[in-house]
Amino acid sequence: MADTTPKPLWGGRFSEDPSQGMVEFGASIDVDIELLRVDILGSIVWAEALEKAGILSVRERRKIVSGLKEVQKSMETDIAKPGYVFDRSTEDVHMTVEARLTALIGETGAKLHTGRSRNDQVALDERLYLLGALDSLGDSIRMLQESIVACAENHADDIVPSYTHLQQAQPVRLGHYIMSWFWMLERDRERFLDSRKRADKCPLGSGAVAGSGFAVDREFIAEKLGFSGVTENSMDATSDRDYLVETLSAASILMMHLSRICEDLIIWSSAEFGFVKLSDRYSTGSSMMPQKKNPDSLELIRGKTGRVYGNLMALLTVMKGLPFSYCRDMQEDKEPFFDTLKTVSDCLLILNGVVRTMVFNTARMEAAIDRSMFATDLADYLTRKGMPFRKAHETAGKLVRWAQENETTLDRIPTEVYKKHSELFEDDIGKIFDLRVSADCRTVTGGAGMDALHKQIMQAKRIRAKEDV
Repeated sequence: MADTTPKPLWGGRFSEDPSQGMVEFGASIDVDIELLRVDILGSIVWAEALEKAGILSVRERRKIVSGLKEVQKSMETDIAKPGYVFDRSTEDVHMTVEARLTALIGETGAKLHTGRSRNDQVALDERLYLLGALDSLGDSIRMLQESIVACAENHADDIVPSYTHLQQAQPVRLGHYIMSWFWMLERDRERFLDSRKRADKCPLGSGAVAGSGFAVDREFIAEKLGFSGVTENSMDATSDRDYLVETLSAASILMMHLSRICEDLIIWSSAEFGFVKLSDRYSTGSSMMPQKKNPDSLELIRGKTGRVYGNLMALLTVMKGLPFSYCRDMQEDKEPFFDTLKTVSDCLLILNGVVRTMVFNTARMEAAIDRSMFATDLADYLTRKGMPFRKAHETAGKLVRWAQENETTLDRIPTEVYKKHSELFEDDIGKIFDLRVSADCRTVTGGAGMDALHKQIMQAKRIRAKEDV
């Protein structure tokens, strides 16, 4: 049977068409179809630049722009059809658009690619797509942060044990603990914003490697597409994927943060802790054990963290050994990119729902506090009385041991016993054994005290108010 595969748009130099297996192997249309909208936008502005350079007439430019809009509509209609499969012979979204445009408006469509390469075209599409995606991720982070601030305000007066090494450390206000999530996410949001700055340069006009052979106005193109400027070197512009690597790196750090939040909530939702109850809407049951209520929403986020890490490693591995400038290996950048964006977006949405609907058992949290956590307060008490901290630390440790050996707690040790350990202990020692007093004496900026907590909540709200101006 004769091979009916259409000849590729770049096939003039070749005496044989690619095998059907090579056509399937090299096609990326199923993945990069995601770039359709920005590809059309970039092509419209490129046509305008060609007209401005005297390469296209006004009539030709209008015909191309009108045709591109029709092609976009038809391709979006095809995408919506269940099971629709694009022709693999045109390889990718860029050549598919051009082929359809030429079929629609004739030879004028073939003029669109004048002075342009798929190398700078795909770099443009990725950057345009990325800018919008980063804005969307920033909005999703901000929504989660708003839920966190609201939750922290609701639990400003509740006391919870803090942990180091997963061992009880010091009493803190629950709102203070919850606000720790906010600041992790604020750094993530800032990282995405910082990545956006470097993605915000237009590569179009760089051609395949040496720059376009036609005098297109690159600054005009950048302005029309909303970029802040143009890339400085054509070779760097077509071979650069730093903007994707940075995004995937920032996404990996974000997912690490989300995973840590989930880990705490998973532990806290267990029967042994019982600190938090998740909504049924974000939990699942067991196929065998009827009593089970599993925190699958949180476990899935924790699991998908590894997936995002893998995407970053995949892209770094693709890029690490490539010679300058463009190599086809770089086609493999899109699957990890698109998958990461969707995964992160989904995880932010789900965790936001978890935070908005979870219920803390604050009475159980406070009841679970081991009174040996007052040991630091004891050491601070002695230090304020003039004892060197190292000696105060040792004295407090001895009192902890005394309490354990006598099966009691620090707040129940008789005052006489305290005075035997140090003459600096006075009758007022009992005043330090108050969980809220302990938390509130941490008055430094960023501390666990109520005043410090209110300050950081107000600071968080000012950050949002500043963005809205």
